[in-house]
Amino acid sequence: MAPHIRPMPITFDFYRYRFHFRAVDAVHLPQGKSANVVRGAFGKVLHDALPPDVYTRLFEPGANLAQSPSGLADWPRPFVLRVAHLDGRTIQPGDPFYLDAHVFDLHEPALEYFRAALILLADKGVGPGRGRAELERTEQLDLEGGAQALWDTPGPPSSVALDPEVAQPEVVTVRFETPTELKTDGKLAARPEFAVLFSRLRDRISTLRSLYGAGPLDVNFRSMGERASAIRMTRCELSWERTQRRSGRTGQVHSIGGFTGEAEYQGDLGEFLPWLRAARWVGVGRQTVWGKGDVRVL
Repeated sequence: MAPHIRPMPITFDFYRYRFHFRAVDAVHLPQGKSANVVRGAFGKVLHDALPPDVYTRLFEPGANLAQSPSGLADWPRPFVLRVAHLDGRTIQPGDPFYLDAHVFDLHEPALEYFRAALILLADKGVGPGRGRAELERTEQLDLEGGAQALWDTPGPPSSVALDPEVAQPEVVTVRFETPTELKTDGKLAARPEFAVLFSRLRDRISTLRSLYGAGPLDVNFRSMGERASAIRMTRCELSWERTQRRSGRTGQVHSIGGFTGEAEYQGDLGEFLPWLRAARWVGVGRQTVWGKGDVRVL
């Protein structure tokens, strides 16, 4: 009898960094715009301080290529920022604060570039008042929040399992922690129907893994999509945030709002739960690099 060969687990791997600062001046982050303020300033610092190829890889990936392996001309950026906990806060001089970055590029984790850019950013000042700060230390976090201090060389990445869970819950509640926008049929979805939510999450994780990680996922997406269509939304309690940003480079106005709140889904959810849990780390929907689409399974 041939030996039973267990299939390799399906995972998504990434780095989770936390950067700890101490305010030199009062640092104010506007309500609903903290991630955009940090992201815009971070992008400018990267552009001015780092080699062009490094900037392109982080902020304009795929810009010099006709198309990516996934067929996308515009690659997703290999990181997301998590700074929603700073929304509307004013950090007083001498007080500590932190921001998180989830980095998906396993080939070039870019920790040293993040550190260099954030040191310069903090020195130049953050927010409308350009409050200065000092970067005190950097940590790498695991999935449970355990922290390890580090400098330029990260430890092994965190690994999120995507295989179906043994438990087969029939009802799952999902909380949209930060504003979320999902597109379907070329327009924004009014509600996060499960098939739309899963398809956007599936495409994002698959693309990030193909471009920056271990390669394409060996998953039958079509059949999973058909099963996702059978999941029903049984409760939907959302509120919409209408927030805009103006690009300092182009002058264009962009929406950075979306819906927050909770949705409840019912059906055979076991195979989808790991993907829903992964949304906490990668984000789902539009403008995830600014911290949008932070989803939690309750």
